[in-house]
Amino acid sequence: MRIGELARATGTTARALRHYEQAGLISSQRAPNGYRIYDERAVMRVRNIRYLLAAGLTLDDVRVFLPCLDGDVAAAPPSEKGLRVGLERLAVLNERITAQTEARDRLEAALRKATGGRIRPVA
Repeated sequence: MRIGELARATGTTARALRHYEQAGLISSQRAPNGYRIYDERAVMRVRNIRYLLAAGLTLDDVRVFLPCLDGDVAAAPPSEKGLRVGLERLAVLNERITAQTEARDRLEAALRKATGGRIRPVA
């Protein structure tokens, strides 16, 4: 299948697919006209990549899962390495959430001070 067909089948964009390919997560063959041609297994692989990215992993994190991207990643028992990557990413996300919450609280306090406690939500 061509890149547009794979994009439609997986709910992504051709640009994202080229990015996944550049990252070494998927591969294609080239037709004589230069078009990328993907086999049917690419559908499952791209869906798994998107699943892992939606869970908060990065493309670098997803590389750990290369051996199992052609199967059902969500249903497979986790590997030690996969669990470690997931736990590390969770720690990073928790740090970011804490930092954002602190920034929000500082901004809210400054706005309350500047407005005498009258903060109105912006529509």
